[in-house]
Amino acid sequence: MKRIISLLLLGITIFTFAFSSPALAADTVNGAKIFSANCAACHAGGRNLVQAQKTLKKDALEKYGLYSEAAIISQVTNGKNAMPAFKGRLKSEQIEDVAAYVLEQADKGW
Repeated sequence: MKRIISLLLLGITIFTFAFSSPALAADTVNGAKIFSANCAACHAGGRNLVQAQKTLKKDALEKYGLYSEAAIISQVTNGKNAMPAFKGRLKSEQIEDVAAYVLEQADKGW
């Protein structure tokens, strides 16, 4: 009986942690402000003025392996090709907020 209760409690604990939101989730409102100030010149409305096919729309993000917060954070932090790195200009929390905002907008269709 103790073993069953222990397994049940373990299952509940795992379920709770697996499906709960992180305590410090990214701030998409702040991400929108940072995006507007730093990214919109090239990516207004989710477009890409430098490489037209590489937009921030969901299908393009998926096609180019960028449809995840981690991938967007890496791209913004380190830059790539024509995109500059923002590592020295933005704090990591700001980049996380931008990534969350980009994903949210991609899901909404910009």
